[in-house]
Amino acid sequence: MSVIKRVRDMTAASLNDRLEKSEDPVRVIDQFLWSTHQEITQSDGLQRQYATHTEHLKRQWQEAAQWVNKREQQAVTALKAGEDNIARMALQDKASHEEQAERYQQLYEQSKMELTELEQLLLELRSEYRSVYDRRQFYVARMESLRLQQRLNARTGPGNTDPSQMFRKIDDRMTDLELETKSLRDLRRMGQEWTYQAGTYVKNAIDQELEQLKQKLQQGG
Repeated sequence: MSVIKRVRDMTAASLNDRLEKSEDPVRVIDQFLWSTHQEITQSDGLQRQYATHTEHLKRQWQEAAQWVNKREQQAVTALKAGEDNIARMALQDKASHEEQAERYQQLYEQSKMELTELEQLLLELRSEYRSVYDRRQFYVARMESLRLQQRLNARTGPGNTDPSQMFRKIDDRMTDLELETKSLRDLRRMGQEWTYQAGTYVKNAIDQELEQLKQKLQQGG
C-alpha cells in the first residue's frame, strides 16, 4: 500500500510541471481528473474486498480462540473425571487451535492495517480530486477572461475605425473635392476671358483693316 501512495504522490507532484508546459491547462486537468476518478473507483472496489476479507479473518481468529477455550474446558472436565488421555487429546487440539488463532490474528491485524491505509488513501484521493476540480474551475474562469480580453483587444485594436477619425477623413476628402472643383471652375473662367479677349483683338484688327480699305477707295485706289 505504501508503494501505491508513493506512486500517487509522484503523479500528483507532476501535475504542476505538466500545467506549466501545456498551452491548454484545462485539458491537462481533465486528464488528471479522469485518471484520479478511475483510481477512486478501483480503490472503492478494493476497499470493499479488503473490508470483507478483514471481517472474515476476524471471524476465523475468534472461532479459533473459542475452540481454544472449549478444548481447555474439556481438558479440565476430563481430568476431573480421571480421563487423562481424553484430557491430553483435548490439550493437543487446544494447542493446534491456539496456533491457528495466532496466525489468523496476525493476518487480521495486517489486513486491518492495510484496510486503514487504503481508507486513508481514498480520503486523500477524494480530497485531491475536489482540490484539482476547483483549480480546473478557476482555470476555466481565467481562460474565459482571457478570451474576452482578446475579443476586447480585437475590437479596440488598430484595425477598427474610430468614428471621429472616419469623419475627419471624409471632411478632408470633401475639402479636396471642393478645391478641385473650384480650381477647375477658375480654369474655365480664365479660358472664357482669354477667348473673349482674343475675339476683341481680332475684331479690332478687322475693323482697322476695313478702314484702311475705305481710305484707299476714297483716294481712287
